[in-house]
Amino acid sequence: MRSKTAIEIYAYWDELRGHRDVPARSQIEPGHIRNILPDLFILEKTPRGDIRFRLAGTRICALFARELRGSTFDALWLAEQTSRLARIADDVMAQKTPVVLSASSLAGTADRLPTEIILLPLRSPDGVVDRIIGALVPLSRPLWLEATPVNYLDLGGIRVIDIEKTNLFAQNRPEKPLPASSQPMINHSLAGAIRRVLHLRVLEGGRRD
Repeated sequence: MRSKTAIEIYAYWDELRGHRDVPARSQIEPGHIRNILPDLFILEKTPRGDIRFRLAGTRICALFARELRGSTFDALWLAEQTSRLARIADDVMAQKTPVVLSASSLAGTADRLPTEIILLPLRSPDGVVDRIIGALVPLSRPLWLEATPVNYLDLGGIRVIDIEKTNLFAQNRPEKPLPASSQPMINHSLAGAIRRVLHLRVLEGGRRD
């Protein structure tokens, strides 16, 4: 992981899970990760099988210059990559395995902006792993970023995190480069807590053991 935010949210997720494979959504306490909330999001797999945003931080919404409530995760990516990204997010939940994605943010004629995305599986209240907490972080802040919205993300590589052997400050597994491209019930306690953090926009959709 290259971004401090990705390292921090992974460390928090890993602490919550303890000796289990995946922590529960109800364990997340926004106050414990207050400083990175603007860069975080939560995804949920709907009964129809698509994966949509429930919560998104203000810096993510500002990056795309739009609210992400109800939009699908794959809609952020280039058209030819949407099915691939839907499968990746689905596999994170099905295999209970975190992944880190390297990507480029594309904004009009601006230079490509290196961006890191981490996806971490979560259990819903009924015990099913059908949610993801993640972070989306540009790796630099060029001057144009404040004025030019990102249109799409272009996937560059995937790294699977081995949760039994992770060294947060080293490459865990080699990144796999990619070839060139040829409404659910809301957890009101969490949403309410996040609303009290003024720098986070809530997009509707802990306990320590």
